[in-house]
Amino acid sequence: MEYVSTRGGTGAVDFEGALFSGYAPDGGLFMPQHIPSLDRDTLRRWSSLSYPELVKELCSLFIPAKLVPRNVLSELINRAFNRFRHKNVVHLSKLKDGLNILELWHGVTYAFKDLSLSCTGQFLQYFLEKKQKHVNILVGTSGDTGSSAIESVRGQKNVDIFVLLPKGLCTQIQELQMTTVIEDNVHVFAAHGNSDEIDEPIKELFADVNFAGKYNLMSLNSVNWSRIMVQIAHYFYAYFQCTPSLDTTQLPMVEIVVPTGGGGNITAGCIAQKMGLPIRLVTVVNSNDIIHRTVQHGDFSLAESVKATLASAMDIQEPYNVERILWLLSGSDSRLIKTLMEQFNISKRLKLPEDLHRKLSKTLGSCSASDQDIVGAMQRCWEENQYLLCPHSAVAAHYHYSQPHSIPRCCLAPASAAKFQDALLRAGLAPQIPPEISALTAMETRSTPLERGQDWTQVLRGRIEAVAQQWEAQAGKATSLGKLKECDFQDLSPAIKIITGWRARTGRALWICTGAREHRCVWNGISATWKCFSCLGEWFACQKQGMPQIPTSHGWNNWNKVSPCPPLHLPWGKNPPAPGSAVADPCSFKLQLFPPSHICSEGNENLK
Repeated sequence: MEYVSTRGGTGAVDFEGALFSGYAPDGGLFMPQHIPSLDRDTLRRWSSLSYPELVKELCSLFIPAKLVPRNVLSELINRAFNRFRHKNVVHLSKLKDGLNILELWHGVTYAFKDLSLSCTGQFLQYFLEKKQKHVNILVGTSGDTGSSAIESVRGQKNVDIFVLLPKGLCTQIQELQMTTVIEDNVHVFAAHGNSDEIDEPIKELFADVNFAGKYNLMSLNSVNWSRIMVQIAHYFYAYFQCTPSLDTTQLPMVEIVVPTGGGGNITAGCIAQKMGLPIRLVTVVNSNDIIHRTVQHGDFSLAESVKATLASAMDIQEPYNVERILWLLSGSDSRLIKTLMEQFNISKRLKLPEDLHRKLSKTLGSCSASDQDIVGAMQRCWEENQYLLCPHSAVAAHYHYSQPHSIPRCCLAPASAAKFQDALLRAGLAPQIPPEISALTAMETRSTPLERGQDWTQVLRGRIEAVAQQWEAQAGKATSLGKLKECDFQDLSPAIKIITGWRARTGRALWICTGAREHRCVWNGISATWKCFSCLGEWFACQKQGMPQIPTSHGWNNWNKVSPCPPLHLPWGKNPPAPGSAVADPCSFKLQLFPPSHICSEGNENLK
């Protein structure tokens, strides 16, 4: 499986290449060279799978085993979902009048983007730790993407993330979920502009191929193929949950209604449809209705301005993933897509060719909803079910309430109502706020303002250069072990000790061992060998090879501090033991932990 640009101007890349890219070098978006087709037996077999198992099956179709072994892929996905509040990760609520709500928001930030970004964050760490590489992530957000992206990489030492949010156009909770993350690798910019305006400097930096390459720029917006790939699972899970039986002559049809902003989620639906899933897709938008106009009239043109609505995360005028959908429907005609998108980039207006518009209208239904429609759907859903909808989910519910249906229908719910208190109050409904969201208002915040009139591209460029130089300096200092002496270490035979701080600066784990020059073990099903590469008297420094995030993903140079990272897959669960205490190690060694003051640092200041 390889990936090509929708505009055909760059060579094919593997999954790793697509993962670490933003836009393709020619300005297009990466897509699989071919879409796998699933037969009826596969659909029957998958129909009983849990959501995480579906994600594993789908990802295995798009990520070759030679790139990520199947047992490793399974472990990465398990780890991605271990912070979700619902036991099933995703939950279907069946309400009155045939209203089925697929709750995609049980992750850390109460938004559906936690699903794809938690997996993408794990994929990133896997490759980064293998390659000992550092990346700079650029993200523009209209609300939920920023906080989900931050949570997926916060505290990671080989990743820095730069997030641009539209100041005052997100909800207070959405903004606080970003600005209250005080981590060295998290850089939040509060821009005085709208969602489309904050995308411009990001596009400019990616268009500077030399700069993007030198500083390893990548994106976690839905331009990143990994996010689209994981989101395909939404549609299979929704279908299986809403289908009474697959034991019919013809597989039953299910209609899936998708609140749409940048178009990543609806793109995933189109791919699921092309894979053979019998679904009818409806894209629903707020008053920023460019996708609705495109589906109905072939008019892919900007309006005069972005309108602020209650469904703020969908206040987008340039849904860039439409390019992926058009590429799919055109039969992968990269030359046509390049011509169309270049025309749009110049004039911001595009009339689809008649044949392409006909295919689009056959693939998608569409609907737009005003703020009044959103409020009405929120009120009706509460009155009939005592169930609170977020304003984005209410856009889908409005379609359901206004359009009769003869087949099962499922509305995707991208966020929890708890994040949108103002919209609830506007509808005369009482917000129900979880304690962890209420606590945000009392937390310290940090962000850098971007004022109108400033050169936002230059501000970002300067910060990225400074951060990269700092990281390189730290990594350079840490490459030399210096001299270790026995100090106050007790007899290690046959124990192993972790030297804290090394992993934080280099992305590697340094082990000290005695006697044997090689150790073999299996940790959570992942087999690896630690080989001694430097003899230090009776001590041997062992470099861990090929094992992702074990067990140093929480920054063990500061392991007494409560960590925001996912729970460790270790014998003691979420909380590390006290300094100096011994715990059982899966490798049949006795693992002895020491606070930093017990680490010998003679001859090497970096080990203090």
